[in-house]
Amino acid sequence: MRRSIIAVLILIASFASVSTVGAQQILVPMDLSQSNHLKAYGLAFGALSKGHKIDWLLNYRGGSFLMPAVNEIVLDARLKNVSFVEVTGSDVAQLNSEIAQNNMEIVHLEKAPKVAVYVPPLKQPWDDAVMLALEYAEIPYARIFDEEVLTSGLEKYDWLHLHHEDFTGQYGKFYAAYRHTDWYQADQRDAEARAQKLGFKKVSEEKKAVAAKIREYVMGGGFLFAMCSACDSYDIALAASGVDIVAQEFDYDGLTPGFQEKLDYERCFAFTGFHLVPSPLVYEFSDIDTSDYASARGSDADYFTLFEFSAKYDPVPTMLTQNHVSYVKGFLGQTTGFKKSLVKKSVVVLGEDAVHDEVKYLHGNVGRGTFTFLGGHDPEDYQHAVGDPPTDLAMHTTSPGYRLILNNILFPAAKKKTLKT
Repeated sequence: MRRSIIAVLILIASFASVSTVGAQQILVPMDLSQSNHLKAYGLAFGALSKGHKIDWLLNYRGGSFLMPAVNEIVLDARLKNVSFVEVTGSDVAQLNSEIAQNNMEIVHLEKAPKVAVYVPPLKQPWDDAVMLALEYAEIPYARIFDEEVLTSGLEKYDWLHLHHEDFTGQYGKFYAAYRHTDWYQADQRDAEARAQKLGFKKVSEEKKAVAAKIREYVMGGGFLFAMCSACDSYDIALAASGVDIVAQEFDYDGLTPGFQEKLDYERCFAFTGFHLVPSPLVYEFSDIDTSDYASARGSDADYFTLFEFSAKYDPVPTMLTQNHVSYVKGFLGQTTGFKKSLVKKSVVVLGEDAVHDEVKYLHGNVGRGTFTFLGGHDPEDYQHAVGDPPTDLAMHTTSPGYRLILNNILFPAAKKKTLKT
């Protein structure tokens, strides 16, 4: 045991004394040569957190990173098993020339964003892909919920992720299958108590107020990312301001007569013209979702294509689609994807299954901020069910789907003028 400890100490010491003579920077490739794509994002985030400025080389070898060749970054890369190459000034000059002549661009990353995840305090019987990605990549984040949102607690964060959440106040539409389970009943009691404490008569009204506050956050310049049911339930909550769309099984009273015609699609971020599914016995919020079509195809036939954008003229969508593959394997969720006919024309489609007119990944601007929605629950678990164990990302270190999540986390670090679209 003593010899093992000594050996580890010697190894760390050798890493710490890495010579960077002749090397001015290190290139972290993000193509198929990379041994751990997901940890590479954590390496980049960590470098920014320590005050280093790095470059994101869009469309160059899968969206590679150029970082200072300082000992703390080199040591961190080796400890994380992230592949890198030391490069000299002449190497960088040649790289710059190649980028200038092709559909590539250099984006300067300046400061690590402050990250928050909107997640309920009670343990849920499912995991969240973004939290898994953040923890595996070793990117710090804060957990916040309704209390912080409603008291302007969002203002100190640059980037917000909406955990697998139902903003309509229907408890995820799990009523038919899970209303007799302990976790469902505990979640309902907790939500009702919180709504009353915050001054609301019903959970649905409290959740709409939270959705409105998040909308203010984005309009003021915040970066919003959501997956699965948070995507469509959030827009539905915005559209239903002042309208009761919740069955009595959830809020003990009836729906607003003619509720469908009273929806205000102008308030929505991404979707328009959708129709709600009010029945508590149907595991679906609206006709936005494409889960039925995707599950009918099966995992072997479920893929979506990432669009290739002009890196020099459209750097934002280019950042969000950086990957080492163009085709990404699909994955189901309560909200798997979005019906293309219901996506607003102002929204940028980042990834889709064009054969079936299904949008999987989209992005848009609201006020001075942005939002990005990704359908599905877990990129490496095709049909993740309630109660399934969390995915071990150490088994999926090069996951293209998880890379899309981590692109969004680094995106706010870009130089501000780059983010103006």
